[in-house]
Amino acid sequence: MKGGFVTAKNYDMVMLLDFYGEMLTEKQRNFLEYYYNDDLSLSEIAENEGITRQGVRDAIKRAEGQMLEMEAHLGIAKRFSEMNESLKTIIDYSNKITEYNLRHGLSKEINDYSLGIKSAALTLLDG
Repeated sequence: MKGGFVTAKNYDMVMLLDFYGEMLTEKQRNFLEYYYNDDLSLSEIAENEGITRQGVRDAIKRAEGQMLEMEAHLGIAKRFSEMNESLKTIIDYSNKITEYNLRHGLSKEINDYSLGIKSAALTLLDG
């Protein structure tokens, strides 16, 4: 990302690009990928594409606006993030149940259920 670190804004745009990039024109998608994924400057993109730096900036801003509008209407990226956080919470609680079970009596059924819950959550999180 710009400056060698990932900002929240850059992360958000990369995430939106993953969800909505196919709905943009090829040129818009390419500009965003060059800028956010390949870490090219506006000047570098302009030089590679044979257009002005301002032209690249305008295209990127327009594409960002379109993706933000799509997200405002559809909320797919937000929902995805919320589900991932919830799955991490489920995994954390499953680990706590397993730990508690080990300290207080060791029920095989509780252990099996806890591991099953954790496994299902991990499958959804990693899948």
